[in-house]
Amino acid sequence: MIDKSLFSPAQAVADIPDGAVVLVGGFGMAGMPTELIEALIDQGARELTIVSNNAGNGDTGLAALIGAGRVRKILCSFPRQADSQRFDDLYRAGRIELELVPQGTLVCRLEAAGAGLGAIFTPTGHGTLLAEGKETRVIDGRPHVLEYPIHGDYALIKAHRGDRWGNLVYNKSARNFGPIMARAAACTIAQVSEVVALGELNPEAVVTPGIFVKRVVRT
Repeated sequence: MIDKSLFSPAQAVADIPDGAVVLVGGFGMAGMPTELIEALIDQGARELTIVSNNAGNGDTGLAALIGAGRVRKILCSFPRQADSQRFDDLYRAGRIELELVPQGTLVCRLEAAGAGLGAIFTPTGHGTLLAEGKETRVIDGRPHVLEYPIHGDYALIKAHRGDRWGNLVYNKSARNFGPIMARAAACTIAQVSEVVALGELNPEAVVTPGIFVKRVVRT
C-alpha cells in the first residue's frame, strides 16, 4: 500500500546531505514550509544551495537556516527587504554567495527542469549585468539570453491538504512556487495542514499530482 504520509518533519528531511540543492517554496512567509526548515536546521546539513523567491524574513524559516550558517549559496529574485538582516549580514561579510535571478526567469528555469528541457531563451536580462558571459540569440528580431534549468535534489513545499498518495491542494496565494518546485526536484517533501482519505480531494482541484511528491508531513 502506498502511503507517503508516514513521516514526521525530522524523518522527512533526515537524508538531506551536505551540499544538496534544496528548492524552498514560499513568497515571503506565504507558503513557507517553516516546520520542514526548522527540522532541517536541527538535522544539521551544511553547505546547502537554496533556491527560493526571497532570502528569508526576520528570524524564522529560511532566514533562520541562513542565519545558522548552513547555506553556501542562494538563487533568488528578492534577496533584500526590510527584514532580510540574516542574509544581509552574511552577504556583506562574504560568507554567502548570491545568484540573482529575475522572478519570471526563476519560474521558467524551474519549469524547464520539470519539463525535461535542456535550456530556455528569454529576453529578460538582455543588455544587463545578468546577461554577461551568457549566449544570446536574436529570435523574431529580439535578443534573447540562454538560461539553464534549475534542478533540485530536494524541494520543501507547503500545501493545504494532501492524501497518502501525495496529491496536493493549496490555500490561495500560498500556492505560489510549490507546484513548479515539486516537478523540478528529485525528492519533493510537502508539509500539509491536513491529510485526508483517498478520494476526498476532488481530482479537478488537485494542483500537484502525487507522482511528483515523495513525502507528506502533517504539521
